[in-house]
Amino acid sequence: MKVLMINGSPHAQGNTYIALHEMEKEFQKEGIDVEIVQIGTKVIRGCIACGQCGEIGRCVFDDEVNEIAEKFKEADGLVLASPVYYASANATLVACLDRLFYSSGFDKTMKVGASVVVARRGGLSATFDELNKYFTISGMPVASSRYWNSVHGRTPGEAEGDKEGLYNMRTLARNMAFLMKSIALGKEKYGLPEKEEHVSTNFVRQDLL
Repeated sequence: MKVLMINGSPHAQGNTYIALHEMEKEFQKEGIDVEIVQIGTKVIRGCIACGQCGEIGRCVFDDEVNEIAEKFKEADGLVLASPVYYASANATLVACLDRLFYSSGFDKTMKVGASVVVARRGGLSATFDELNKYFTISGMPVASSRYWNSVHGRTPGEAEGDKEGLYNMRTLARNMAFLMKSIALGKEKYGLPEKEEHVSTNFVRQDLL
């Protein structure tokens, strides 16, 4: 099994990485492969709603997003991690995720998702909620810990002092590993849930325009 972790921090070895590394160690104990992709310093533009991805099967901007999409397709779980800026995720990460989830046409149903947020003090819950929305619009079960998946730290290495936060990361990884393995067994025995044709309902009726 494999977990893909996307680190939105511009600091490759910063506090967000410390949180992810704590999870990584637990995944490795469970025999799960882990790959961390750090995008915080990449130049990733936002979605322009051109719709070309629906025709060519990938984002029209051929950058890290398309590379990550291939890794995501093969993964059993996805962890999104971000520092908190103004009660929101890193802008580079948001641009990446908007395009990643919209342009990748493969079925994400029952891939397990988890979000991790790191801040000096506040804005954690808002960012946690923001990141989880990518999972819940995609049929992905969301793994949980014993508290919201957050770690505190500002200066480099400070997250090491948040013992409860790191405990939550270890618990999250163990719960996520269990969920992925359970889903794999369920898929083998029962298959994926039945799907029906998707119906879109616009708030504005086109016949009234």
